[in-house]
Amino acid sequence: MTQNEPTAKQIDTYHSITGKYKRDEVKPTIDVAKRLVNVLETTVGYLLVETEKVDLFKGPVMLQRLVKLDKMESTEKSHILHVLDGFIKSVKLKNIAAL
Repeated sequence: MTQNEPTAKQIDTYHSITGKYKRDEVKPTIDVAKRLVNVLETTVGYLLVETEKVDLFKGPVMLQRLVKLDKMESTEKSHILHVLDGFIKSVKLKNIAAL
């Protein structure tokens, strides 16, 4: 078990059942999936790999940032996205210059 994996106790199930989930011997119920989402601080979509970039939300940090950003006023959100776009363009230009 890795440090970030939820324990059976955290998702209110038995240790033997979590082992079966890991080995794909059984699928968790929707209730267990909801508890996993809460423990892992992620989305059901992430658990179901419903994203083109699976690694994008591998850790909850990026997801938490996006949730915080989404809760901001539109003006603040716009400013942050403008700065982020600038950094992204800067990195792209550096990568092109390095070729």
